[in-house]
Amino acid sequence: MRSYSELFRTPEFTPLFLSSCLRTAASTVSGLALGTLVYRATGSPLLTALSMFGPSLVQMIGAVTLLSAADRLPPRATVAGTAFVFGLGTAAMAIPGLPVWSVFALLLFLGLVQSLGGGVLWGLLTEILAKEGYLLGRSVFNMMSGIAQITGYATGGVLVALLSPRVTLLLAAGLYLGAALTARSGLTPRAPRALGRPSVARTWRTNARLLASPERRTLYLLLWVPNGLVVGCESLYVSYAPSRAGALFAFAALGMFAGDVTTGRLLPPRVRARLGIPFLLLLATPYLFFVLRPPLAVAAALVALASVGFGASLIQQERLVAIVPDELSGHVLGLHTAGMLTMQGTGAALAGVIAQLSSPATAMTAMAGASVAVTLALTPALLRHRGTTPTGQHPEPSAPQGPQAEVNSP
Repeated sequence: MRSYSELFRTPEFTPLFLSSCLRTAASTVSGLALGTLVYRATGSPLLTALSMFGPSLVQMIGAVTLLSAADRLPPRATVAGTAFVFGLGTAAMAIPGLPVWSVFALLLFLGLVQSLGGGVLWGLLTEILAKEGYLLGRSVFNMMSGIAQITGYATGGVLVALLSPRVTLLLAAGLYLGAALTARSGLTPRAPRALGRPSVARTWRTNARLLASPERRTLYLLLWVPNGLVVGCESLYVSYAPSRAGALFAFAALGMFAGDVTTGRLLPPRVRARLGIPFLLLLATPYLFFVLRPPLAVAAALVALASVGFGASLIQQERLVAIVPDELSGHVLGLHTAGMLTMQGTGAALAGVIAQLSSPATAMTAMAGASVAVTLALTPALLRHRGTTPTGQHPEPSAPQGPQAEVNSP
């Protein structure tokens, strides 16, 4: 699969894409509204950062308990049901007078739901497009995410200013419900990819199998840690520029869009495979200049440049998908998503603590430096395992199917 037109001619790709568009728009609009609401109520950079990215902290709880269900649940019902639950939860957070602790309780519950939903969604994408089309398809989803974030944050900033954070949350809840309806009406029923009942023990065995491989372990760490530390920088936009945070988020999304177009469509596979580390370094390096406390225009240019580096995630995902059996695609991508979001929540919490003790600019610089250090530390391990391009890799044999099938260590 080589072109965008081929993607949208593929049955079920369009409704899955549209549903994700609505969910991403809802997430950006609600995130900015909720961050503004919490900042007005508390004045705390830490609580503001946690309100926007804290739910990601519970992703790893789902990854070690629920993730075996990602390949054992009916995809259409799960994708639609997850969006529906997010719609209800977002509407509940708009209730006037709701205590801040209740808001965080809802956010943690939604984070647990998302830890399962991400694996189901991306596993379904590998079914619709097959592994050969995954990179191009995922790049389109990422580009959509960038566009939706640009428009979502810009629109969210206007809505928060003209209406109120609570009204904006209700509008975001409507977008989530639209995503649920789109998935329910546009996708066809599919059987789960794997048989057998999901369980905590099965989840642990599969996680152990995936992480036992040095190559997969290195890829996961590169997908999780540098990215999460840089998202800690992003979580401080509201504290850095309270009245202009929407502009910083929009420029960051613009940079991410440019990186995804370049990675998914313009770079040939052999060149792309060698740019993962440079992109990760680009992701963090511009934030080092925040130690100078740049004005808004310069800060916006820096975050746009940095966000081009998010294209590294596509490169590492392509490699990861190529070296796992088909029936584990939901689990392997769910583990990636859960770990990534957990590290993003951890990065937001750490950045919030540093900002609370110093300043947002200082915290952003510190998080960027840590991201660069982690990337450089993991580079030798990645180079040891990089022998051929992902398309030249042979995935490990598929596990046996059936109710008694177990995931064994390699």
